[in-house]
Amino acid sequence: MRVLLVHCHPRADSFNARLRDAAAAALEAAGHTVEKLDLYEENFDPRLTARERGAYYDEAAERSDIAGYIAALRRAEALVFVYPTWWFGPPAMLKGWFDRVWLPGVAFALGGAKVLQPRLTQIRRIAVVTTYGSPRWLLWLVGWPDWRLFRFGIRPLCARRCRLDWIALTGMDGATDEARARFVERVCRRLTAF
Repeated sequence: MRVLLVHCHPRADSFNARLRDAAAAALEAAGHTVEKLDLYEENFDPRLTARERGAYYDEAAERSDIAGYIAALRRAEALVFVYPTWWFGPPAMLKGWFDRVWLPGVAFALGGAKVLQPRLTQIRRIAVVTTYGSPRWLLWLVGWPDWRLFRFGIRPLCARRCRLDWIALTGMDGATDEARARFVERVCRRLTAF
């Protein structure tokens, strides 16, 4: 498959960067074509401008500043997101990428009584590789908000039976080097079978 790997972390020396590299290597070893998108490295601007918001529903609006991101999304048959979960959600830059790139005419169309019609039906798989500082019990208590975003917001805009794989390390703030190494191995195993 053609996989778009979207990474979002400000530090090149982070554990998250290690996860990104391991994910890309595992996908490539499995024979997938991997297109990498590092939002921080590309200095992606997550802010939705007044002009963009005003033209949000205009599918014919000029979008040259994000055309490359739209093209990458349209080429993808699978998506892999690698990011840390902060304050129970994805980093603001990743959320801004969804706000600015997953637009009407790109990710969905409004039909009937404002029912969303998926437009990314070529995307059959989504995997999320994320870390949480919080313990698992707290995430259960608050309902895994970022999982809900992907499960009920992102996934329905893709193929009808699009599969969502969630690969998460909880308690990251207190994780030992051994626990982190085991998680990297788990990520590689899961994505090699992707």
